Amino acid sequence: MHNLRPWLRLILQRRGRLVVGALLLLATLISGIALLALSGWFLTETALVGLFFAAGIQAYINLYVPGGGIRFFAVSRTVARYFERLYNHNTVLRLLTDIRVALFNRMAESGHRDRGRQKGAHWLSRLTADVDALDTLYLRLVAPTALAAVVALLVGALVWLLLNLQIALTLLGFLATAFVIATWALYRRTQALSGQLNERQEHLRSDVIEHLEGFAELTAAGRIGKHAAVLKRQSLALSKDQAVIETQTGWHLAFTQLLINLSAVFVLWTGFQLFQNGSVSGPVLVMLPIVLLGLNEVYAMLPDAFGKLGATVAAAKRLNEDVKPSTVNPATTAADDALTASDLAIGHAGSAPVMTHFSLTVSAGERLGIVGVSGSGKSSLADTLAGVIPVLSGNLERPACAYLTQSTVVFEDTVKANLLLGDPKATDAELWRVLELVELAERFTREAEGLNTWLGSSGNRLSGGEARRLVLARVLLSSAPLVILDEPFTGVDADTRTRIAPLIDRWLEGRAVISLGHRSEALLPADHILHLS
Repeated sequence: MHNLRPWLRLILQRRGRLVVGALLLLATLISGIALLALSGWFLTETALVGLFFAAGIQAYINLYVPGGGIRFFAVSRTVARYFERLYNHNTVLRLLTDIRVALFNRMAESGHRDRGRQKGAHWLSRLTADVDALDTLYLRLVAPTALAAVVALLVGALVWLLLNLQIALTLLGFLATAFVIATWALYRRTQALSGQLNERQEHLRSDVIEHLEGFAELTAAGRIGKHAAVLKRQSLALSKDQAVIETQTGWHLAFTQLLINLSAVFVLWTGFQLFQNGSVSGPVLVMLPIVLLGLNEVYAMLPDAFGKLGATVAAAKRLNEDVKPSTVNPATTAADDALTASDLAIGHAGSAPVMTHFSLTVSAGERLGIVGVSGSGKSSLADTLAGVIPVLSGNLERPACAYLTQSTVVFEDTVKANLLLGDPKATDAELWRVLELVELAERFTREAEGLNTWLGSSGNRLSGGEARRLVLARVLLSSAPLVILDEPFTGVDADTRTRIAPLIDRWLEGRAVISLGHRSEALLPADHILHLS
């Protein structure tokens, strides 16, 4: 259960909304139970008065107060239910936002090579199924469990007030046993299978995606039928295990309701003895079992939630393990230096170093070019200097930096949204200025939507050179004192590169710039060139 703690802490940051939502749930439950109880009391009282009249005994009943109470609780239950659903589902959407933002922030802090070790289907599962398992944690698990305990205690107090303490304590024993069977006992029984089921669902989802992506190759190899049969067997095994969990959940629900019904019978039986002694009236005696039967509404929500709690815990565990912040620590440098690297070993954990004994000092405002053929370690060096991957050994000190990676990443959004990732506070005028700097302003002034032009999936409305210049503009918007540009002009024709390179150099005046490429002509103007071999 400790795997849920980080996410519960995140959820509890909105404790004000959670309390209001819980109170609305409580108002709904109490209104429903009170409606049942008062209706039972009223029907019994009117029946007794009718019998007295039939026997020739004078009797009377106040129709207005209980009738008004019944109408009040009927309306309050409807109104409370409406506002509870409206408010709590809005809260769940806010919690979903919090969870997704926290998850994306943690992913952003981790190295992109760490994220790349997992398949796309894996991350799809994290961002959908696993997050969905957490975003309803409050509404499906926390709130119903707390309310079931609170309402059970309130009913126990009511029985103590109307009957006696001994009956109330025995009743609470029934309700506590039902509570344990519906929650902890079911969780312990389904924990392992539910957690494994979640893992197997992810593997099946991943296999299905790979099956669809490789459909043409599987068909050409004559393996499509056999591969589909494997997926079908996995699906059937998964369905059988799901049926096992649902069966166990159903049995626990049945035993829970049986205990609640037995508690109602117990109160009726013991209360009847008090009725014979004249300690309690007939209508009150009938009302109490009806109150207990009303507990079925809240207790019935528990088994389904706790039957799936093992899967929820497994989802939280995977998120905690797979999305870890990078081990690169923020570094500081001397005032005159933008970057200092001493005796670095560069590479990836578990593999041989790409470089060893690498030292470098870049002063503030200095321009450094790094040139090397493919495989010489340029991108690994850039990732290390930017803090994306940790150094294997040695010491690296640098300020915050803006980093243009070798890959060109354009998001399925507008021009403006893509650029604002570089500086969320940038004005439209500043966005047009940086687009003019990379010779893209004219391209988007021809579009009717201007900065709000939709770029399509992965920027498919742009050519390769246009996409590269757009992500370059995004990096240029950053005010970081150190700028690292890996292959800044990939896909950009020589004439355009010749025109915009001096403009970009002036734009970055006063900041340290490290640009990397295959040839010195593909870099920004540099004070020094470092050749990698």
